[in-house]
Amino acid sequence: MMSPYSISLLIFSVMGLVLAIPSNTCIVMVNLDIIIKKGKLSPSDVIFLAKGIVNIIFQCVMSLQAILYVFSLEILCIMQVYVSLNASVYFLTYYSFWLTFWLSAHYCTSITNLSYGFFIWIKRIVSNFLSHLLFLTALGVFIVSVPAIWAVHAESSIYSSENSTEESVIRFHVSLSYFVPTNALGCVVPFCLNLLCLVLTFSFLLRHVWRVKNNDSGSTCPNLQAHVTALRTIFFLFLVFLFCCIAHVLMYIRNFLGFTQLLTIVNWNLQLLSPSVEAAIIFQASNKLRRIILRRFWTRSRRNKET
Repeated sequence: MMSPYSISLLIFSVMGLVLAIPSNTCIVMVNLDIIIKKGKLSPSDVIFLAKGIVNIIFQCVMSLQAILYVFSLEILCIMQVYVSLNASVYFLTYYSFWLTFWLSAHYCTSITNLSYGFFIWIKRIVSNFLSHLLFLTALGVFIVSVPAIWAVHAESSIYSSENSTEESVIRFHVSLSYFVPTNALGCVVPFCLNLLCLVLTFSFLLRHVWRVKNNDSGSTCPNLQAHVTALRTIFFLFLVFLFCCIAHVLMYIRNFLGFTQLLTIVNWNLQLLSPSVEAAIIFQASNKLRRIILRRFWTRSRRNKET
């Protein structure tokens, strides 16, 4: 009989597949269709497209890892299988974090209009060379993630059960010399940059609202609602980023805290739901995406009624 931990992991894995794959596939297909028809995407849509692709692959890898944990733990304990899945999760997680930063940087530089040279340079790079930038980011994250294959080492322990039988348990550990610099580049740096973009965008909008309220002419900014939507998107993606970072850190200190299995399951469940949550955030951020999808469903429903 499966334990409650295994049941919860299986439920979240199925939920993730049911929710994340269709929603992120819609994001990818709609943006690819726009590329075919118009030949170009806005910077935010390019990042949404990359996010959708990463989320689909990430969901498949995490669900496979969860299913192996529940039904075939001995396969997951094979060194080659474990390190391959581990390196894939590292790459996809870190790349998703950096995609969140580039989206935040795009919104921040578009909204705040800061005159500092660094922000002008970031705005120019994001506007003109975003596709190349995302490719170079993926390449850099890949180079950082690949050493995980050699940084993981196995530790075998023998335990005596109540019926006096000995059981061998294999535990995998990541080298601290790999963990610290990798997580600094993959988590800490994009986290700090995301937080900076969020604070700058929020402070600019607050200052703008204060100026509008104290303006005698009563003029308002027509793009204020779009700016609020952008800020909300940054904030929600930052929250997903934050929870994933916390779960990621807890995975490495679980042996010191106790509750090893509980923290492992909590971490996996949070990661299994993150692609679905990010897809929902992308849908609320893009009116164009919602409009195209609703139009397609409306057209299909009318055709089905006519037939």
